[in-house]
Amino acid sequence: MKLQVNERRQETKLHGTYGFPVNLGRKKISSYDTGSFPWHWHNEIELTLVLSGEMDYRVNDNSYLLKEGEGLFCNANALHAGFMHGETDCDYLSLTFHPRFLYGYEGSVIRTKYVEGITMSPALSSLHLTGEIPWQREALESLRQIYTLFQEKPELFELEVQRLLLGIWAGLYRNYGEEAERAPAADPEKIERLRALLAFLHGHYGEKITLDEAARQVNLCKSECCRFFKRQMGMPIFEYLLEYRVAKSMDLLKQGYPVAEAAEKCGFSAPAYFTKVFHAKTGRSPSQYRKETRATN
Repeated sequence: MKLQVNERRQETKLHGTYGFPVNLGRKKISSYDTGSFPWHWHNEIELTLVLSGEMDYRVNDNSYLLKEGEGLFCNANALHAGFMHGETDCDYLSLTFHPRFLYGYEGSVIRTKYVEGITMSPALSSLHLTGEIPWQREALESLRQIYTLFQEKPELFELEVQRLLLGIWAGLYRNYGEEAERAPAADPEKIERLRALLAFLHGHYGEKITLDEAARQVNLCKSECCRFFKRQMGMPIFEYLLEYRVAKSMDLLKQGYPVAEAAEKCGFSAPAYFTKVFHAKTGRSPSQYRKETRATN
């Protein structure tokens, strides 16, 4: 499985339709080739519920360990990524919906009074949902009910989904003040800097990239650029670039590209080095991966 994103890491996949902008999927973190879904953002709000296993979930500069039965609120336009925790797979629900589904039309009282105060707030990019707090426990149960609705598609399906989502939102709104005070305020300039740096790496991964070039993109010195990236992403900048290059090479290998050509197109200086890195990241050689994926296509 692969995310569809543009050069700014905005997801381009439609989440539902314009008339019913809601999408729900049951996924396993192992279904992504690298065992994680990469950093991205979208205009929709995302609610996650872990059914089994655990997941390392990151939103902007916040990190969470989501365990079975727990969930996460990820606000609109927040950068986020998810990673396998240890060797255990994670089975989870992902529900995305546009805020418009809650407020209906431009200028509505629901939008101005109840929705925008949360979706436009820099203080609440995300919130860990557990069963220990009553309103959060109710929200997680509502997510399970929405999953059942998507499976069965009963009469009044759309109305029931909206009713449950409005209930989740009411709980978030009632408790928003308290949660916002505990939540670290996001720095819009910092988040935009991270987006610019990621866009540069993703736009030039097939070329030789120097630390000087990366640092210039965000007007930082080399040492501060390294520190900034590691603080935000939890890994060194060139370690991230290696992982991204491997992920991009997987797409080419699936299409039947020779190993040497895939290595060159993804910025690896030599096929032998590419094979070494690929094996370290995936546990198999590029030729083995190419053979396996071509056989199933």
